Amino acid sequence: MKGILICGHGSRDPEGVEGFKALVALLRKRYPDRMVDYGFLEFSHPVYAAAVERMYVAGIREIIAIPAILFAGGHAKNDIPFEMNTLQSQYPDLRIKLGRHIGITPSILQLAGKLVAQAEAAHPPLDRQDACLLLVGRGTSDPDANSDVAKMTRMLGEGLGFGFSTTAFIGVTQPLLKDHLPIINHLPYKRIVALPVFLFTGVLLKKIYAQLEEFAATTDKQIIATRSFECDELLLQTIDERIREVQEGSPDMNCQLCKYRTQIIGFEEEVGKEQVGHHLAVKGILFEEEEKPGEKKTVLTTVKKILGI
Repeated sequence: MKGILICGHGSRDPEGVEGFKALVALLRKRYPDRMVDYGFLEFSHPVYAAAVERMYVAGIREIIAIPAILFAGGHAKNDIPFEMNTLQSQYPDLRIKLGRHIGITPSILQLAGKLVAQAEAAHPPLDRQDACLLLVGRGTSDPDANSDVAKMTRMLGEGLGFGFSTTAFIGVTQPLLKDHLPIINHLPYKRIVALPVFLFTGVLLKKIYAQLEEFAATTDKQIIATRSFECDELLLQTIDERIREVQEGSPDMNCQLCKYRTQIIGFEEEVGKEQVGHHLAVKGILFEEEEKPGEKKTVLTTVKKILGI
């Protein structure tokens, strides 16, 4: 029997972890002839090494590893390949085949359109020409991944017929959501439809919702936000596609504008950079809740204690 390993990022939010586990449960039903397991890069258990060991002990000698990552930033280009290469070296008779990240596919675009329609349906009808579509990405230090969010914005804006479409991020890169919302407020659109591009809920998604809610109290524009992608059939179809690519021997990523492969303006020093994971310090570290006297429960992490933060 062969195996499929779904490689998650991990979350400090238990709801996000449960959403990921629900996806894995559906994939197990979808691939009854395979052993489907999962692991996380950081903040959650099991780590990839534990999942691979479990599969190996069960007799698996060939694993298709699929990164459950939307866009190809450092996690998809460096961290997950580094982890898989390291594990491959530890099991000489085990073959690990790494697939592509999820990326922009027809199914993903359909899913995004579906989420927008569902969010709009809960409010009075409004011509989309009078509305602005706002995609909110996680944000990375890789311009290639960030540009894919912008590409998705453009494809959805045109495909869904919005009067205007724009992109913001919750961290790492510009424009940040909190800085971009006041700019959008000056545009002549009655409604802002915010589409956070996230697979599941989590700390960052909830931060996005909080910033949108805070902004809504300061503007006369109507603010609508979609849910995350979650375990939709359309997402599962894209994962099916990624698995088929590995089986057929064509799981290549598009490296045309990858800063590690090509000289990109402003990132020339990144070309040829060694493919090494950068999350080793927090791999497998779980987050704990601790209540201080007189304070509401806040998330304090074991990693903070270890690193002295």
